[in-house]
Amino acid sequence: MSVARSPSASCKLQLALGAVAVASVALVGSGAAHTAAPVVVVDPGHDRLANLRTEPIGPGSATRKILDGGGTHGVVTGIAEPDLTLAVSLRLRELLRRAGIRVVLTRTQTAGKSMGNIARARIANRAHAGLFLRVHADGSASSGARGTHTLTPSLRRGWTDDVYAASHRAARLVQTELVRALGFPDRGIQERSDYTGFNWADVPVILVELGFMTNPTEDRELARPAVRERAALGLCRGTLRFFGLRPGRCGR
Repeated sequence: MSVARSPSASCKLQLALGAVAVASVALVGSGAAHTAAPVVVVDPGHDRLANLRTEPIGPGSATRKILDGGGTHGVVTGIAEPDLTLAVSLRLRELLRRAGIRVVLTRTQTAGKSMGNIARARIANRAHAGLFLRVHADGSASSGARGTHTLTPSLRRGWTDDVYAASHRAARLVQTELVRALGFPDRGIQERSDYTGFNWADVPVILVELGFMTNPTEDRELARPAVRERAALGLCRGTLRFFGLRPGRCGR
């Protein structure tokens, strides 16, 4: 018959350490120690129809702007800006999700009257977005105007002071990657104080202008699936850099 013996002090210590290790593994496995993936709200510019109603340009402002003038279109291809921005945004959603980012789109089809910019900003605010990324293409009275640029909020106390610095950082990173991907002229970063969607946002926000649809060369390029793929890749890579993640997670 065996006789039970009390465990030694060394044995007790080993048992205690083993219990701690098991508890740690259980905690990680349950997800309790896992940081949630960041959220990006992607906002494809405009919609099928313009919306000429007005809304305050910022909280408490008496200045009002129309909700949406309808965007531009390809001077050669005739492609509407809302269709271009949605195509790029849908592909961007795929790339970001593949990279582990949670994505919310403000619209998933081009079908009706455009929502206002306050409504777009509120979608990003409610989602607690790490970045509110607005996707547009540019237009000009001059067919010679070319290039990619990124817009970011101007500093205004009570409206944008809480998102100003982070928005500028996002703009620099995204602009760099987008220009590298598309190869269009670099028009840099521009602050805007008159963008309703900026002034109502409580999260970092930028608006990219992929290129000029009123320029024959860039219009033809942006109509090509391969170029739209490059645009989505550039946006994805810049976004991942903003979150401190490896841009290679977007793919090739």
